[in-house]
This record gives sequence, structure tokens and C-alpha cells, in this order.
Amino acid sequence: MCLGLPMTIVETDGTTALCQYGDELRRVSVLLLSDPPAGAKVLVYLDSAVRLLDDEEARLIGDAIQGLQAALNGEDCDRFFGDLVDREPELPEHLR
Repeated sequence: MCLGLPMTIVETDGTTALCQYGDELRRVSVLLLSDPPAGAKVLVYLDSAVRLLDDEEARLIGDAIQGLQAALNGEDCDRFFGDLVDREPELPEHLR
């Protein structure tokens, strides 16, 4: 299974960008985006930035990835899913 990572662009030359997620630095393609600037948050999938993210969405995705890691390690993961804990599941609008 592959996951998209919320990464921050450190520098870019217009076709590729050096991006960071935690301690990881990775050079990725930005050809699918319209010249994203340094500091922009992007969703990276298979070494390609596929779309821009706002700060909140990037944080939620990062929390979910950390929550999955915690669950795999047998740790409590509820703190990473604060937006889901203590509420009833809801179908997305397009499925209602």
C-alpha cells in the first residue's frame, strides 16, 4: 500500500522540488502543479507532488500517518484522530 505524504517544499527549480516531511528530505516532481513556491505544502505520492494542501489538511494527514504508526506499535492512537473520536461516523456528502 502506498500513502501520500504531506510535504513542505524547501526549494524548487520549477520541475522538481526538494521537499521535507519530518526529518526526511526528498526530491520530487512538481510537473503536475502550477509552479508551487518554497514553503507550500503538497501531497506527495510516488515521488510526485499531486496537489497543494492548506495547513489544516496537511496537519490532519500528518496526524493520521502518525496515528497509524502508533497503532502499528501497539500504542494509543486516539490523540492523532481528535476530529474522529467521540462522534458518530458520517458519510461524505457525495454518498448521502
